Amino acid sequence: MKKHIVITACLAAMLGSGALVWQLNAAEEKEVTKEVMKTYHKAPKGVDTICKKAGDGKATPAELKNLVAAYGTMAKAKPPKGDEASWKEKSSKLLAAAQALQSGAPDGAALFKEAVNCKACHSIHKPD
Repeated sequence: MKKHIVITACLAAMLGSGALVWQLNAAEEKEVTKEVMKTYHKAPKGVDTICKKAGDGKATPAELKNLVAAYGTMAKAKPPKGDEASWKEKSSKLLAAAQALQSGAPDGAALFKEAVNCKACHSIHKPD
């Protein structure tokens, strides 16, 4: 049986955010984090990333919806490198913080800024 990626484009993505939500098999899980980081944590020079906009309270509802969906997919994937328990803890914390932002929780921005700790994840989970 061939393995497939099921790609669902959200309406908001079609309107301009370009976000994709993935359902993955084990062979494709390693690419999830790479794609999420590329889509939400990187941007051309002079343009704020969606991650930065979210932390600053400037992300649109569509961007937040797609960010939550992407983090949810990432949290379900296996880590590209390192301990699975650590991955689960960090990615679940990131997902919960993004959900807090999306729901308008008063402490959402603080939770998100704390959870988006690049070095904490990269030093353990980023492939060489």
